[in-house]
Amino acid sequence: QVKVQFESQANMACDVFGAIVYRTQVVAGIIYFIKVKVSNDNYVHLKVFQSLPYENQGPSLVGFQTGKTRDDPLTYF
Repeated sequence: QVKVQFESQANMACDVFGAIVYRTQVVAGIIYFIKVKVSNDNYVHLKVFQSLPYENQGPSLVGFQTGKTRDDPLTYF
């Protein structure tokens, strides 16, 4: 759901966009940290905020890190 947001903010098009692993942090909603495969050997880490259900808002990309590998640990940023 955040692929279009990522492509726009990172100014790149992704043929592949698949989540590999994720972590969560509960706040006034949920923050997801997601490792995403964007090409054969290129990965990005996404920080996505999902508000509380009663707010009826979709997920929002709030940050990302590029130039990651499959073995890079998924940490808070």
